[in-house]
Amino acid sequence: MEAEIPGRSRSPEPPGDAGPPGGESPGGEPSGGEPRPHRKGAAVADVRRYGQPPGLKDRRNEEHWAGRLYMRALSPYFAWIALRLGFSPNQLTYLMMLSGVAAGVVVSLPASPVWTAVAGAVLIQIYLLLDCVDGEVARYLRQTSVAGVFLDRIGHYLSEVSLLIGLGFMAQGGWENGGWAELGLVAALGAALIKAETDNVVVARAKSGLPADPSGGDRALRPRSTGIALARQAASTLRFHRIIGAVELSLLILAAALLDSVFGADGPVAVRVLMVTVAAVAVLQTLLHLVSILASRRLK
Repeated sequence: MEAEIPGRSRSPEPPGDAGPPGGESPGGEPSGGEPRPHRKGAAVADVRRYGQPPGLKDRRNEEHWAGRLYMRALSPYFAWIALRLGFSPNQLTYLMMLSGVAAGVVVSLPASPVWTAVAGAVLIQIYLLLDCVDGEVARYLRQTSVAGVFLDRIGHYLSEVSLLIGLGFMAQGGWENGGWAELGLVAALGAALIKAETDNVVVARAKSGLPADPSGGDRALRPRSTGIALARQAASTLRFHRIIGAVELSLLILAAALLDSVFGADGPVAVRVLMVTVAAVAVLQTLLHLVSILASRRLK
């Protein structure tokens, strides 16, 4: 019942192509590993070669379906632009954070729901693009770092929480207190807790002196109880947890706003139905994910 993480993209480079974080030699080529063109002389093909190592699109629970479907085809062109303009990986991550948070703010605006939903969906696509680009630039420059992974994770927390809060205010009908806004806060708390549950597996293992990943591969993720394992498999097949992800949620918000506009409902009926559904999924997923972790071998 892992929540998928769009493009958590500061993964290590392939064996034989690793170098110390940081940097370029005085001659303009990155220090260590295979020589590659200076950032301002890189071609899109170079970015694709060094920034998208083999297996990048196949990372379990990390590569978002939109990344595999279209964004990884587009991102090398924007990574090439970022390299030529001199952006660092962390600067791109900060822009990713800004785009994600701005999406939630825009969705919450007391204006035409259709246009705020369109703007929110566009900002989330930019967020996803930057989430791909920051990792590709980091790998090209050999500037992958623990700080980069940390900022990337914080960016995902902020973006999902912001969008869910924005949906609550859209359902409320404006910037005012009320049950719909509070329901958005409940959903946002659930989304944050799901990510915290996943991340705290690594924290708990590290504090116990264990490696980050449990031995046994996929078997360690499966609950020991047959009933819980079947429930986990059913939930994973249905993918219902995806509706609280930023990309899917932004598209659902747009669809709900369009439905309300087309049918001329008295109030944001479709948006409110979506808000209730999302809050229910967030609360249920928080509990199921916790039970799944405790019933698996991840904490052993």
